[in-house]
Amino acid sequence: MRHSSLILPLLACGGTGAIAALFLHLGSEVAEGETRVFDEYVLVGAKAARSAHPWITEVMRDLSGMGGTVTLLLATLAACGYLALTGSGKRAVIVALSIAGAEIAVESFKAVFERTRPDVVMAEFAVRGLSFPSGHSSMSAVVFLTLGALIAYGHVRPLLRWYIMGVAVAATVLVGLSRAALGVHWATDVLGGWAFGAAWAAATLLLVARLARDSRDP
Repeated sequence: MRHSSLILPLLACGGTGAIAALFLHLGSEVAEGETRVFDEYVLVGAKAARSAHPWITEVMRDLSGMGGTVTLLLATLAACGYLALTGSGKRAVIVALSIAGAEIAVESFKAVFERTRPDVVMAEFAVRGLSFPSGHSSMSAVVFLTLGALIAYGHVRPLLRWYIMGVAVAATVLVGLSRAALGVHWATDVLGGWAFGAAWAAATLLLVARLARDSRDP
């Protein structure tokens, strides 16, 4: 029983490592220019779709706002406040530090890869800063997946847990898609952001789970 109890944590660690490796591999492909054809194909397609269907732009702008700094900061503060008020102060601190650390990591990776954004002619509006990984995609994945999992963890019914996580994943996907659809990021910026965010969120949840196990041990 003692050894069998290690299987799930090991699988979780392995999955987290695999997602992190995927992010690094994608970053390597981006740096070598291997994704250029795919990225340009998606970029041209997105511009054509916006031109043919103007309503897409308005919808994508609204979805993109869900991954903005202010929105994610308010969500984080609200969640951490709830955790603190319900007696989970340590979890609140871990979540707050994790999300702050993720923001620093994203900016650091952007500085390392130094990828420029798509030409403003192809974008719906001009955005300053570097491109890989997408900050909106990365941070929405970190915040929504971390908070979604913590909220789902507090419920017993499996259907409710799946619903909550489904909403968190859907929100993450929609934010990322909006950035590529608006032409302010390459498609692989979004894929890289999702991979980074998922790995970071998984690592945070592993730390929270470890804290919970330690608190139960005599």
